[in-house]
Amino acid sequence: MTAGKSYVPFIDRLTGAGLAVTPLAGVASMPGIGVASDDWGRLGREAQACGWRWVAGWGEDLGAEIRINTCFEQGGAYLLARTTVARIRPVLPSHVPYYPGADRPERHTQDMFGVAFSDHPDVRRWTRHQAWKNSDYPLRRDFPVAGHPPAATAADSQYKFLAAHGSGVYEIPVGPVHAGIIEPGHFRFQAVGETVLNLEAHLGYTHKGIEKIAEGRDAAGLALLAGRISGDATVAHTWAACMAMERAAGIEPPPRAVWLRALMCERERVANHLGDIGAITNDVGFAFGFYQFGRLRETWQRASMAAFGHRFMMDCILPGGVGPDLAPPFIAAMRDEAAALRRQLGKLMPILYDSPSLTNRLLGTGILTPEQAAALGCMGYVGRASGLDFDVRRHAPYPPYDQLPVKTVLHHTGDVNTRVRVRHEEIIAALELIEALLAGLPAGPIRTDWQAPVAECEGIGLVEGWRGEILTYVCFDGDGRIARCFPRDPSWTTWPALEVLIHNNIVPDFPVCNKSVNGSYSGQDL
Repeated sequence: MTAGKSYVPFIDRLTGAGLAVTPLAGVASMPGIGVASDDWGRLGREAQACGWRWVAGWGEDLGAEIRINTCFEQGGAYLLARTTVARIRPVLPSHVPYYPGADRPERHTQDMFGVAFSDHPDVRRWTRHQAWKNSDYPLRRDFPVAGHPPAATAADSQYKFLAAHGSGVYEIPVGPVHAGIIEPGHFRFQAVGETVLNLEAHLGYTHKGIEKIAEGRDAAGLALLAGRISGDATVAHTWAACMAMERAAGIEPPPRAVWLRALMCERERVANHLGDIGAITNDVGFAFGFYQFGRLRETWQRASMAAFGHRFMMDCILPGGVGPDLAPPFIAAMRDEAAALRRQLGKLMPILYDSPSLTNRLLGTGILTPEQAAALGCMGYVGRASGLDFDVRRHAPYPPYDQLPVKTVLHHTGDVNTRVRVRHEEIIAALELIEALLAGLPAGPIRTDWQAPVAECEGIGLVEGWRGEILTYVCFDGDGRIARCFPRDPSWTTWPALEVLIHNNIVPDFPVCNKSVNGSYSGQDL
């Protein structure tokens, strides 16, 4: 992973501003720096001023100290920044004044490690709800995996949602239990008539303890767990976790294995985009689109089942490579399948684009401006529909994408219609990649034997999943088992976007705005 030309000038700027910067060469498979805890806020200010994107933040319990990590990115160059705070009084300046997207990740760190961010604008619980006492911090090493569960967890009825006041303002609570089979999330609206003044989401109801139960697992066990962070992104999350572990262990998967990983990841991208296009049209009563795209997605997933043994290709990626190989008959079948899907889309998408009743509901609805998207660090189709040109496969290419052309899909309007169009164009681009992967699939083995790394070896995996950039950090202990794992799903950045883009839309447009973003509850609720 290259540091890029922007790394050294940024360090020079930090030292020129009076920050004591310690280079951390080779930390977690990317360039790293350490700064004093008192300078943590100034680091955020300088990074924002220099145009670095805030990617992710997470904590680690080192015993007497809590280590705080933040990953930044600029032009495909990634930089890991670190500081430590004393466990007995863990107080740190916040990055939220410079990066609004750091809000909920810092609150997660607050809840899980007990770190107080002194100038954070919002100190409410985020992940904790009422499951633990105020003095309990589940990601500290001395907190048991099972916790100290009470006979019954109190309802989280005291969460102080933001409120709007004035003549005609009323409030609408939605969830956390919904009418459908979707996962739980609470949405609190303030509206006048049908116009939404404010929306605030409260998530965390599907908190699974992923970070905690990752500790102590071997590499194979972590791969299985990663595949269950968010089921619709099982391929991308497992790939990111395996990439992080392989970088920590210094293992290179065979070329055929990484090409098969990419083939699975592109198939996952196509399946989910097909499902989303159908679901978006269904949310405005256009049942034709729902049926047709549901049919295409089902056919596509059945083909994945035939080729790889699982509709979602779950547990197909393993540390050091992949499990199932691709038999020769499926290569020709997948080529034909890609050509057939391209023809189907060529007939179906003009129907959607030319339908007045559909476009009337999608055009100009749920606009996320480029400035808003950049402030929140939105990635994937949400960011690219609002003019943010970033794709890990192009800007920080990893094998096999460093050998393949990845087409740019970029729009600037930022409404629901544009997010549909981005999905459509990304399907077409993915089909071209699938055809290239099938044509160039190398021969050879599909797995390298796993060798556990030495203690404190770290790695970071970065994969362009179908929702966007996935980052996974791992650190090994002395027994070759996981000491710490942190997976960052793109939904951490896109859920806040929903709260912004719904402003001044009508309440009945919330479902289609929500589906056009399609954040993963499970991916955010670690």
